[in-house]
Amino acid sequence: MIDLDIPKKLDALLQQARLVANNVFRPISRKYDTAEHTYPKELDLLAALLDGLNDGGGGASAKSLTKEKDKAAEEPGKKRAKNGANIAAVLGMIELARGDVGLALTIPRQGLGNAALAAVGTDEQKAQYGNQWIAMAITEPGAGSDSAAIRTTARLDGDEWVLTGEKIFVTAGERANAVVVWASLDLSLGRAAIKAFLVPKGSPGMTVVRLDHKLGIRASDTATIALDECRIPKANILGSADIDTKKAFAGVMSTFDNTRPVVAAMALGVAMAALERTRQILREEGVATADAELLRLEAELEAARLLTLKAAWMADNGIPNSLEASMAKAKAARVANELTLRCIELVGPRAYDEGELLEKWARDSKILDIFEGTQQIQMLVVARRLLGKTSAELR
Repeated sequence: MIDLDIPKKLDALLQQARLVANNVFRPISRKYDTAEHTYPKELDLLAALLDGLNDGGGGASAKSLTKEKDKAAEEPGKKRAKNGANIAAVLGMIELARGDVGLALTIPRQGLGNAALAAVGTDEQKAQYGNQWIAMAITEPGAGSDSAAIRTTARLDGDEWVLTGEKIFVTAGERANAVVVWASLDLSLGRAAIKAFLVPKGSPGMTVVRLDHKLGIRASDTATIALDECRIPKANILGSADIDTKKAFAGVMSTFDNTRPVVAAMALGVAMAALERTRQILREEGVATADAELLRLEAELEAARLLTLKAAWMADNGIPNSLEASMAKAKAARVANELTLRCIELVGPRAYDEGELLEKWARDSKILDIFEGTQQIQMLVVARRLLGKTSAELR
């Protein structure tokens, strides 16, 4: 039976996360929204908390699912776990995103690449890169939602992989110590030939071309990276170099089953912050006419929260959760977009005061409906899972 009660063992951790959101993130939120591309040095003081949340923003979240799947397969008759690393990841991220989702995204060692390393990396790779900040480079100028359209290539040259291509919208692309790059071993084989490679910062042929100026999450750097005959060690491929036309791409994509609930958690945190602040402002101004609308928004938020917790709980228990992860991400992101904009409408001109964060939360929320799979992609995944059809059959 699903157990969505918050484990008492997480109380201290979540209290710490809320303290960070309120006392560290909120006070500097506007500062780094204005000073885009300036690294928030205040985050370096949070090392102990970051290590405690290492199950969260990426790394152990994916590792937890893999471990629990293996455990479930080995001990089918044994009682399943209740709540673990994935629930901790989601709950911790909700609290941090209540403070500032851009700052939460730029926490060292919590990159999407860390999730990929934890999910499919070897013991040697984890030992070498496990304590580093690893970004993920998937999107290209001609390959966005359709990851199978990737044109970046990788070829083996002696004891080195040689990567050539361009990656855009790389979160933490400049700040990270390494980047997990998706590339094809053979463009003629389509999805099956796509593999992930660990590219350390400073590798020959790797260049950060530019940093993007964004509408929201401006505390987080977003980079374009060029790979011009970029050379990395042969051992830096994540997973096998063998091409399996039935399983290869599915293995790469499984990383998202673990990280999409965390993105949903970011959306929940932003939406909760906006709802709490709106209630406070309307109460201060003695406005009661919006109560019904606020209750409706709160109900939508609760539905998204329950979907997100279920997806994380399934991951903790080794249960395939692609459907639920996409449902949670789609619902939470859509709710965050609608709720933050509606809160601005309810508050009125005061929402645009320089000292007010409501308008910033609305700007920040939009990206949560786009990255790690757009709303449309999530709906495609949901339809495919429910109907038992391939993407091609649904076109």
